[in-house]
Amino acid sequence: MKLSNILLGSLTAVMVCVPLAAQASPAKPVIGFSIDDLRVERWARDRDYFTAAAKDLGADVIVTSADANEQKQVNQVENMISQKVDAVVIVPMNSKVFAEVIDEAHKAGVKVLSYDRLILNADEDAYISFDNERVGFMQASAVLAAKPEGSYYMLGGSPTDNNAKLLRAGQMKALQPAIDAGKVKIIGSQWVPEWSPTTALSIMENALTAANNKIDAVVASNDGTAGGAIQALAAQNLAGKVPISGQDADLAAVKRVIAGTQTVTVYKPLKLIASEAAKLTVQLIKGEKPAFNAELDNGFKKVPSVLLTPIALTKDNVDLVVKDGFYTKEQVEGK
Repeated sequence: MKLSNILLGSLTAVMVCVPLAAQASPAKPVIGFSIDDLRVERWARDRDYFTAAAKDLGADVIVTSADANEQKQVNQVENMISQKVDAVVIVPMNSKVFAEVIDEAHKAGVKVLSYDRLILNADEDAYISFDNERVGFMQASAVLAAKPEGSYYMLGGSPTDNNAKLLRAGQMKALQPAIDAGKVKIIGSQWVPEWSPTTALSIMENALTAANNKIDAVVASNDGTAGGAIQALAAQNLAGKVPISGQDADLAAVKRVIAGTQTVTVYKPLKLIASEAAKLTVQLIKGEKPAFNAELDNGFKKVPSVLLTPIALTKDNVDLVVKDGFYTKEQVEGK
């Protein structure tokens, strides 16, 4: 991910949308929104859309950023519970560390919702995300369409993020027929801790060296890791020649799709997930029955879930982000 994809300065600090002493009640709910790292462009957008949607539903929101520190995030959630919020919505840094704190939340009468990333081995009340297996399928399908045969490298997401595994499952569903037919060969695969673009750059540099630059396609699991990989490809004059995937429709990635150095980014309309998450949380607080459309096994239970439909963006339809108001034409064109 390039520096343009990182929001610096004030976003690294905790953002509080209501006074810490806010009194929660079903009539005027207070929701805690725990985000793993607000320095990432995508999560700042989720925050803004979520707080706006919650406000429209009569709820106040307390937002915290853990700055990619899992213990800090656990502490922040515990603090929200002690403030007697009605519900906590969590974008987990590490999906495996919240079982005890969720039990603590339930003892305090606080609902817990997993946002975008499924919390594992825990008793959360609900989960909302885009269909991540479908995202992975879209990523690999787009790369396969651009390069039906050749040597593929798989650049996964963070090993502590359950979404990374779901994405890989979808990617392999798309690629397996071509692998079985002998058309595609996976010559390397590596997970990228914390979805770090810098680490992705290093991994791709090493992969290119090991393969003597003979990598025909890269299935990268998000735009940040794609950006790091493309930087490595560019150094070998391969950017635009090696198809590569991503997701999140980061502004830098949208520009790369237009320029032809990135094949696809999967667009997950953040206003949709944020507003649906706010609605779902308020419904849980008020004891209403949400319209779940799936159940996902998190190792402890089958979690009632809402899975939304993503959109694959290529050169042919990348202007959708402007039509949706996600970016302005000036932003996309770099003016």
